[in-house]
Amino acid sequence: MELGKPLKIADLIRALRQQLHLSQEKFAARLGVSLRTVNRWENGSTVPSQMALKLIEEMLQKMGESGKRQLSEYLSKGEQREDS
Repeated sequence: MELGKPLKIADLIRALRQQLHLSQEKFAARLGVSLRTVNRWENGSTVPSQMALKLIEEMLQKMGESGKRQLSEYLSKGEQREDS
């Protein structure tokens, strides 16, 4: 697979949660949302709010290189914030 397609937000959230070894319930608590909300994000029926996306981005940034790599796979360069 030479041409990698961008990760879907559902894939990104699931991968992040699993890397942090968190249940959906604990991940939801960290973000201040309900378990049902995280479940809907992961199965693709809804997408996170801008505030939740910012918190998810911060979690990825704190993970170092692996988190930054995942972030760059999900967001195109034009969408990434340069202030972080």
